[in-house]
Amino acid sequence: FFHFYAGICSALKLTVPSHTIHGIEGQPLHLSVDYNFNATASEIQIFWLFEKPDSNPKYLLGSVNQTVLPDLEYQHKFTLTPPNASLRINPLHCSDEGNYIVKVNVRGNGIIAASQKIQVAVDVPVTKPTVRTEPSSGVVEYVGNITLNCTVDKGTRVAYQWMKNGKRLHAGPNYTFS
Repeated sequence: FFHFYAGICSALKLTVPSHTIHGIEGQPLHLSVDYNFNATASEIQIFWLFEKPDSNPKYLLGSVNQTVLPDLEYQHKFTLTPPNASLRINPLHCSDEGNYIVKVNVRGNGIIAASQKIQVAVDVPVTKPTVRTEPSSGVVEYVGNITLNCTVDKGTRVAYQWMKNGKRLHAGPNYTFS
């Protein structure tokens, strides 16, 4: 199904900006696709499928010439404006993470077809961090220790970095990190 077929003298070129695209949860995401061919077309079909790891691809929507054929289950989430092959996802949810497959068929003298796969990763914005001190008073005598504990409620790929007076802190005799 996802093989590339080319006619003897005409080929279909299908390009995507990147094979991995990051989107933000709750925001729209545009999967930009361009295609071109050097044949006269009597019919252009565009299909979008979605697959998660270890599951069969699901049909999302497609078009024949200018007519869009949505899957009713997904019609309010995905938008296609033929002859443009690009897909708009709105809004993006964590469950939308996976592979999106676009397939274009062009009928001219014969049929030429091409497909591309785009992996979508969904990022959740990092919430404002909360810092707790132990002991909670935050006042430490010259010989005591204080623990600063930083957490965030939400966020993907969170990285923590401690700073003092605008400079990065490194582990040493005065600081330990866990």
